[in-house]
Amino acid sequence: MNRRMFLGAAMGAVGAASLAQAAEPAEVVLLASTIGPIDAGIVPALAKAFHARTGVVVRFVGAGTGATLEMSKRGEFDLVMVHALSLEKKFMADGFGLDRRDVMYNDFVLLGPASDPAGIKGMSDPKAALRRIAEAQVRFVTRGDNSGTHVAEKVLWERAGLQPQGAWYEVFEKGASGNGPTLRHADERGAYVLMDRATWLVLKAKLSLALLVENHPDLFNFIAVIRTNPERFPKANAAGAQRFADWLVGDEAQGLIAEYGRAEYGAPLFFANAGSKVRPPGL
Repeated sequence: MNRRMFLGAAMGAVGAASLAQAAEPAEVVLLASTIGPIDAGIVPALAKAFHARTGVVVRFVGAGTGATLEMSKRGEFDLVMVHALSLEKKFMADGFGLDRRDVMYNDFVLLGPASDPAGIKGMSDPKAALRRIAEAQVRFVTRGDNSGTHVAEKVLWERAGLQPQGAWYEVFEKGASGNGPTLRHADERGAYVLMDRATWLVLKAKLSLALLVENHPDLFNFIAVIRTNPERFPKANAAGAQRFADWLVGDEAQGLIAEYGRAEYGAPLFFANAGSKVRPPGL
């Protein structure tokens, strides 16, 4: 499938955003992104600002990080926005991507029913909280789709010394649809769930779940962009991807990220992470 055919199919099937749809723009950059930043609105806001600054249209498709990287291995995108360092490293080591840039971060939180049957509220260590959930065998919902959120959850269980299994550990069958649907499902089930703070802030007014564990280094959620390798994918818009990546780590985009969501939710949904930055462990 060529890039033009892919654009039309992807826009219809996934609902990816586009600017200036009335006429084909002079230049398009194709971004495959993890779903969370799209649902939170920061990716559309960045695409809009970049278009206003440069006239270049950024079109994007959302999927979990694992699926995003797999799609990008087919050469259909110019860059990716993802949040699972182990998968990112393999993507680059295998020659599919290059030039990883930290762009922003937020953090994960442990949510659960206000009644908190596992008794984890206020615990400082999320690993200890997961052990308590497992011991109590109270319902926990996982995306189960190798997305960035799922990878982060698996790392936490591993660090807690556990391999969760059993009827209490529910794999959401539609987990690949994103954090928003997963969080709403956990709420309907009255279950514990690991969720990124941005999704929680956007949806919490409509939910009964409570925030129970937060603010631990193990819960950082780092989001980066990686350009696809133009030597492997010569049809990629390498110059456009470079220009967009450079802009994302510049002052304009970083300022937008730092303030995004503050007026509506009382706190920013993400923290700028270029320049003087917080580094992901293992990088």
